[in-house]
Amino acid sequence: MKAFRRSCALALCERSSLRALGFFCALLASAARAADAPPPIFNWVGMYLGGSFGAGVPLHSGERLQATSGFGSPAFDLYPPSVTRPGVAVGAQVGYNWQQGPWVWGFETDLSLLDGRRSPNGLFAATPAYAPGLPFYTLSANSSANFFASIRGRVGYAYDRALIYLTGGVAAGGARGPATLALGPGGPDAIFTAPWSQSSRMKYIVGAGFEYAFADQWSARAEYFFLSQSLNTQTFDNGAGFLYASRIRNENHLLRFGLNYHFGAKNEIPGSLQYGQHSNGGNGGNGGQDENHGAPEQYSVHAQTTNVVQAYPRFRALYDGPNSFPSGGKANVGSTTNIFLGLRLWEGGAAYLNPEIDMGYGLANSVGAAAYVNSAVSKVGRAAPYMRFQRYFLRQIIGLDSGGERQRDPDEGSRSEVLESVQNQISGKVDKDRIIITLGKFAVGDVFDDNIYAHDPTTGFLNFAFNTLGPFDYAADSWGYTHGLAVEWKQNWWTARGGVFQLSTIPNGLDIEPVLFRQFMGIAELEARYELLGQPGAIKFLAYSDNGYLSKMDDVINYAYLSGEFPPVVDSVRKRSVKMGGGINIKQQVIQNLGFFLRAGMCDGRYETVDYTDVDRQISAGLVAAGQLWGRDDDEIGVAAALGGLHGSRVRFFGLGGTSVYIGDGALSYAGEKNLEAYYKLGFGKNMDATFDYQLLVNPAHNSARGPINVFGLRLRAAF
Repeated sequence: MKAFRRSCALALCERSSLRALGFFCALLASAARAADAPPPIFNWVGMYLGGSFGAGVPLHSGERLQATSGFGSPAFDLYPPSVTRPGVAVGAQVGYNWQQGPWVWGFETDLSLLDGRRSPNGLFAATPAYAPGLPFYTLSANSSANFFASIRGRVGYAYDRALIYLTGGVAAGGARGPATLALGPGGPDAIFTAPWSQSSRMKYIVGAGFEYAFADQWSARAEYFFLSQSLNTQTFDNGAGFLYASRIRNENHLLRFGLNYHFGAKNEIPGSLQYGQHSNGGNGGNGGQDENHGAPEQYSVHAQTTNVVQAYPRFRALYDGPNSFPSGGKANVGSTTNIFLGLRLWEGGAAYLNPEIDMGYGLANSVGAAAYVNSAVSKVGRAAPYMRFQRYFLRQIIGLDSGGERQRDPDEGSRSEVLESVQNQISGKVDKDRIIITLGKFAVGDVFDDNIYAHDPTTGFLNFAFNTLGPFDYAADSWGYTHGLAVEWKQNWWTARGGVFQLSTIPNGLDIEPVLFRQFMGIAELEARYELLGQPGAIKFLAYSDNGYLSKMDDVINYAYLSGEFPPVVDSVRKRSVKMGGGINIKQQVIQNLGFFLRAGMCDGRYETVDYTDVDRQISAGLVAAGQLWGRDDDEIGVAAALGGLHGSRVRFFGLGGTSVYIGDGALSYAGEKNLEAYYKLGFGKNMDATFDYQLLVNPAHNSARGPINVFGLRLRAAF
């Protein structure tokens, strides 16, 4: 019996030991699996911001000034010593990623200093073979654009926390600055000057990289690029028919290392309240509702591409001139692609960046009518795509609600509203009464002369006459942007706005005046909101003055008669002047989904056009109907008409054959310009649409000897 009990006890002990051993082994196996398991997979979705450092190695270092017009022999060529060398590359980047399984794709834009590409400067000995035995020559060059910028697509494969990717896109930069060449000791015909170098070819960048997420919101990367900043041509001219041409192939190998901070896929301020319905932001965005949430965003990412094709058939014309629509008919295609990035910096403050890729041409290369037919694409046309940073600015919103956290007042209703997440605006709750300060590079029309029914040529009317006051000769470079400061004071039923902006260096120039207040525009606008017969409306009064070096048209004409030089040249007698103007802007809802707009304005037509278009007085009006009226929620229809005219001195100037920004037929039978536009926008959801557009131009360029012109257009737009 004892033996039986002893055997049973031993068996039980063995079973217990086996169970304990099995449990212990299971624990060890579990610990081993945990130790060997990879860390949590990194989520690459969302916006990121970072910096980079590396080096660039140029592929071509030769230098040659090729003798062209007037010389007739390569014996006159000059070979300055090359100063091109490897250099440092340092910069910053921002981008956005999407992810599906292991596949990651997105876009990135960056701006980097690229040292190493310099223009030769100094006194150099000529080659012994130089034809006239030139002993030496002097080159003096201004600063070059030793940088590169890009908008690139990215696609990659993620494994655990590692990402391998390919990237490529459109680049910018690499141009040479203005320069002077002096042959020997100099002389009237021995001094050659050259403007900025030009390139008609596409600048591009392609490469690959490896990125590793070493922390929850941080990643490090290494990447290689091939950067082509195209064949840059710089032409030196002595004004006597002799030219030198410098052609530099600007290509580089780049290796750089970077560090990125990832904001993540959840684009909300942690711990913020969830708000309900969105209201009209009153500053650069449309009102509406956000079906997802109303929490304040950390960042804002939007993009759009707009492609416009326009054409017109042959029309009646007694003659064509340098800035005319060709009377035999014409067709052109142009496109603009934008990325809109915004990042909240602190309470009420945000930074915005708007890189853009332009390609193609406006109709007839953006000349032919004062009320020009296409304001959706750049007037600086090129066959190859090119990139620019059109906007970069800071915006601060200061709330004026003395009620603090009080949300609702029995008499006044809600004291706050939620800005919608749209282009160049970050969603979040703000006080209805507020001050908005915008500082940086942006368009004057981003803040002033807005009208919900006629302002955005990517979604509504295309013609100049219906998107801005025609006589509003606002400060801008040739793309429509400038540096400036705008302040808005928004109250219950009114808003006051004021601003100061830099003019271009010369009227309608490519460059913005670099010296503060040497050439600038001051502007003020007062808006009043009201209800008429139960329907909301608003009226705006605007006044501005351009302070810069401008030509008075009577002086230009008098100079032409005194010198005997015809046609008169508008830049012949520029001096410090002030050009003033203003207008009225009305928007009025007629019934729900049907609105009316009217603009009327005039300016001091005694002076030349500064930066906008060639009209001194204009009135325009129209109707816009939303598709909800006929059961097509995403469609829209609009029709509008405009009348414009010129001051007497400008009529005489164009009659003598003068040319300006958009017009100049070589002669003029003056009559006021008349415009009609009608469009139907066919929506394919909220983010895609096709617009069929028709415009009638009567007396184009204020000239009754030409036209009328029938312009047909198709606009295709996609956005997110």
